[in-house]
This record gives sequence, structure tokens and C-alpha cells, in this order.
Amino acid sequence: MIHLRSITQKGINEEEGFPFNVPVIRALNEIELHAPVTFFVGENGSGKSTLMETIACAAGSVTVGSESVKTDPSLAHVRKLAGHLRLTWTKRTHKGFFLRAEDFFGYAKQMARTRQELEDDLKKVDGEYAGRSKFAKDLAKLPHANELHAIKRRYGDGLDTRSHGESFLALFQSRFVPNGLYLLDEPEAPLSPIRQLAFLSALKQMTAEDSQFIIATHSPIIMAFPEAEILSFDGGQIRRVNYEDLEHVTLTRAFLNDPESYLRYL
Repeated sequence: MIHLRSITQKGINEEEGFPFNVPVIRALNEIELHAPVTFFVGENGSGKSTLMETIACAAGSVTVGSESVKTDPSLAHVRKLAGHLRLTWTKRTHKGFFLRAEDFFGYAKQMARTRQELEDDLKKVDGEYAGRSKFAKDLAKLPHANELHAIKRRYGDGLDTRSHGESFLALFQSRFVPNGLYLLDEPEAPLSPIRQLAFLSALKQMTAEDSQFIIATHSPIIMAFPEAEILSFDGGQIRRVNYEDLEHVTLTRAFLNDPESYLRYL
């Protein structure tokens, strides 16, 4: 399902500075989205993350973490730019979320702290209600126990008890609902190559349930998702490219075929 059909820039003044002066933002006219999975690719600093963040603000996306796109200080620079984007929908959805790799690590730590605080609260009740009836003690524990149970039901023993790759996939799958728009910035950061393949399998399942993904990535493995649309941000213009023509792909393939020819220059 293609929920978000196009992104149009309504006119900006580059004299306002960053991010209005980023070349791809200045050159942006309209992006039409034709596939359930669209990749933003390009070198660091090409503007793909800036546009991803701006789309998240314009769409009012839910974030993974404590901050909203309306209040997150790290998004202050793109919130004003978001007012210059017009999003055209096939069918407006409020499901899905916006996730950056750095947000995931912060969220995992936050959940670990919350779980520990709830467990400490339960122990505190035991001390404060010593000598009182079991009913009174259970009643005092109830709100803490319910919240702890909800966390364990969603994440098991905890995101921090698994490897980064395992916990990222657990978070991703536990928060997934069908018919959503998912904006992901460099999801490969915590994922090994085998976990990236597992991520592709999850993408296949989720697109089959009418979800749409826009993903900024450097990973040739993730970019290989079948029938995805690939938009390159290199050169100050956004243009459609084929997988086989991507520098990420050709360079990785050439290196793996003959690493010595590259390493001899180190």
C-alpha cells in the first residue's frame, strides 16, 4: 500500500540557512512515490536524513522514544522546513513511526531504567506494607505490576538483555501494526549482515500487510529489497537509480572480489 504518494516543496528561502540551503532541499520540486519501499541513498551530508526528518515532522509521525517530533530539540532545525512541504496521500494513515538509529539506543536504555524503577517500586511496597493484609499490599503493587507486565509482554526480558541487532528487531516487530507509514533512518546501524537479511524478511511481511516504508540507508544488503524504489541524493539532485548502478553496490562488490587492491593503499 502506498499511503504517502508525493512530497512537494512549496517554496523556500535559502538565505534562512540550514536546512534551507542544503542543495537537494533547494532543488527539490516534487518526489512521487511508486513503491511500498523507497530508499534514500547517498553520501554523508547529501541531505537524505534531513529530508527524512522533515517528512516525519510534516506527517506528525510517532517517534520511538520519549520525545515527540513537535518537541525533540534535535529536530528543531527541520520543523520550520516541514511547513514548506506538502504531503499528498492516497489514504492518510496515523499508524507507523519514525526511528533513527540513535533513538533506538536511547530508547533501549530508557526502557531498562523504567523496568528497574518499577521493580524497585514493588520492593518498596513490600517494605512499606509489612504487617498489612495481602489484599492491601497487592492493591498497592497493582499499578507498578501492570506496567511492568506490559513491558515484559512487549519486550520479554528486556531490550538490553539481547544483542543490539536482536533488540532492534524485537523493538521493530513489537511496535509494528499494519497499514502504517514507517520512516527509518539507517536501520542497519545495529544489524549484522545476517540480521539485515532478517530485517528484509520482516519488511516483506509488513509490506504484505499494507505498510509503506521510506528508509535512508548505506547498506547494499538492505537496498536489495525486491521492487524497491531507490532515490539517490548525490550531486545535489534527487534522482531514481537502479540497484546495479549504485556506487555503494559496485564499490562493495569490487572490494569483496579483490580487497588487496584497495588495502595496499592504506
